[in-house]
Amino acid sequence: MFRNQKGFTLIEMLIVLMIVSVLMILIIPNLGNKSKDVQSKGCEALVSVVQTQIDAFYLEKYTYPKNLEELVTENYIRKNQTYCSNTESKLIYSAATGKVSAPD
Repeated sequence: MFRNQKGFTLIEMLIVLMIVSVLMILIIPNLGNKSKDVQSKGCEALVSVVQTQIDAFYLEKYTYPKNLEELVTENYIRKNQTYCSNTESKLIYSAATGKVSAPD
């Protein structure tokens, strides 16, 4: 009566769950390391965007902004673009050179 039924046995199901568990144990720690790399790249991209906006400001006003807050008030960047989100540290800006860099 039960000979034609098909499906997983309990042992097969346990083997599949064990394989999935081992894969998860191997994959999850690597994801944590990658998030730091992604955040670092995000900060580098933000510096590039802000530098582009500083250059645009210079092309329109023929002078560099006094500080990053001036870029915010002139609507070149948003307030949250004055710091890197992964460190909560403000970007470093030199009004003399018009260059911006990421905090250390």
